[in-house]
Amino acid sequence: MKFFKLPIATTTITSICLVWLAMAGTAAAFDDIVEKQVFEMPRYTTVGGRTIEKVRIGWESYGTLNEAKDNAILITHFYSGNSHAAGWYDLEDPQPGYWDTIIGSGKAIDTDKYFVISSDTLVNLNVHDPNVVTTGPATINPATGKPYAMDFPVVTIRDFVAVQKALVESLGIRSLHAVIGASMGAMQAIEWGSAYPKMVKRIIPVIGTGWVNAFMIGSFHVWSAPIKLDSRWQGGNYYDSEPPVDGLKESMKMIGLQGNHWEWTDEAFGRNWAEPGKDPALSFENQYEIEMVLEALARKRIAHADANHFLYLAKACQTFIAGHGSSLAEGLAAIDSPVLLIHTPDDLLFFPDYVRQTKALIEADGTSARIVEIDGKQGHADGIISIGQVADTITGFLEK
Repeated sequence: MKFFKLPIATTTITSICLVWLAMAGTAAAFDDIVEKQVFEMPRYTTVGGRTIEKVRIGWESYGTLNEAKDNAILITHFYSGNSHAAGWYDLEDPQPGYWDTIIGSGKAIDTDKYFVISSDTLVNLNVHDPNVVTTGPATINPATGKPYAMDFPVVTIRDFVAVQKALVESLGIRSLHAVIGASMGAMQAIEWGSAYPKMVKRIIPVIGTGWVNAFMIGSFHVWSAPIKLDSRWQGGNYYDSEPPVDGLKESMKMIGLQGNHWEWTDEAFGRNWAEPGKDPALSFENQYEIEMVLEALARKRIAHADANHFLYLAKACQTFIAGHGSSLAEGLAAIDSPVLLIHTPDDLLFFPDYVRQTKALIEADGTSARIVEIDGKQGHADGIISIGQVADTITGFLEK
């Protein structure tokens, strides 16, 4: 498809957005309209010992909680995702939730059997989306009456999980049938198993590992740099002025490219020009098709995003190590539940060798762990858009 002939295709938009990662499945959607709900805590004390007053996160559910309250499955979302994992908020929504392919009646995560919960994390990237509820730097600090900005406490993946635990327990749920999540959601799923091993029966980390290695720490640093270099960032104090959208856009472009795979970009775009007759070799104003698409998608993604929230999410991911202690081996050994690791060999973010190391460390203490591969050409993004390939495997694991 030539983008100078037709508008940017929806499939292309969702493919690249995926590792920001916010796209939708293509299968028939969850049967019912989804209602967004809000969970509130009067206060929460972080892993670092700071107290946040009036914590609020959004959540939604699919299916029915049984009388024993033991059929709940928690979905944990990726870096630029939110709680909208399946279904529609209303009939005018152009697309269902991002994992609608596997969540719903008769699907891999069968809502006729399970009560499925999905929540927005703390410092959710899309804080300006009316369907997202989160507490973070853009939230008003009750002590000052102004947004926290960079005074908001540093939060970790463990903090995300601890707030989710409070949500789950507020529903009277004391045991989760499973926790499943992709990318940053995989970190949360693993942390659930490490932090609360008696509460989780099964863990399904998708395109993720038990820790963030030096390469990924460096990647988050590089992705964050354009925001800090934007003159409008002002050290994070921009809420009464123009936000640093240029820097945020560049950060989104970087993640969007690395979250896919060169094989797919070559096939989808090659060396095509963005516009006919405008050779990129003749002018800096002329672009290649891949440049134009990355630019357009980044503009689309920053509409509801916040630069400070991006930075806080990056920090949370950088600091992730299962158990949040000094020993990765101990953190993964704390997991008692069987684990199904789903990954793609072409992932340019979470490398296959580290998935295998995660498996080995979980198994070292006698816990069952298994790896299943997704076949595709979009690298990390295949963990969302190609998840249907392993639907039967997920079903079997949940029923085992």
